[in-house]
Amino acid sequence: MSSKDYFKEVAGEWDEMRQNFFSDSLRDKAISLASPAPNTLAVDVGAGTGFITEGLLKMGISTIAIDESTEMLEALKEKFKDYSYIECRTGESKKLPVSDYTVDYVFANMYLHHVPSPADAIQEMVRILKPEGKLIITDLDEHNFSFLIEEHHDRWMGFQRDDVLRWFNSAGLEDVQVNCVGESCCAESCGNSTKASISIFIASGVKKL
Repeated sequence: MSSKDYFKEVAGEWDEMRQNFFSDSLRDKAISLASPAPNTLAVDVGAGTGFITEGLLKMGISTIAIDESTEMLEALKEKFKDYSYIECRTGESKKLPVSDYTVDYVFANMYLHHVPSPADAIQEMVRILKPEGKLIITDLDEHNFSFLIEEHHDRWMGFQRDDVLRWFNSAGLEDVQVNCVGESCCAESCGNSTKASISIFIASGVKKL
């Protein structure tokens, strides 16, 4: 099963499932690091049902939510139907449906470990940023819990922070930082008693041209 098919199946339950994986404070830390200004535009890549999007909308930040799962986006649309400054677009990591140099912030939470090529996905996110725009990614540190590939259909078993740093630098970002966010992602196998607790990194960089 592909990640796309998996998220199609769990879209209706995702908000409840996600609460067991990581806390709302992860969103607060990611958005706080970006310090989004009024009258700006943000993109939430791999938005799912709107974990990051929710925080941005509540701050009054216009937001484009992108996901390859139409089922996830339908759940997101319903949840935020009372907000006028949100747009949903279907797209994949290799070609985001946004023009070059058009957005002030790009966020991607727990997205990178589902894409075929993390380095290329970062390049694509940088493409849509304006000069001085910021990229914020939160994802899993490298781990050895293989059941996440088997049961949650992850492509990657997390990442080494040095690799993330290199990908950000190679994409042309400056002021790059990759640090521990201060909490872990927790999951439990459906097939046995294995429990995962994986530290989460937060990576940021600024596009300078």
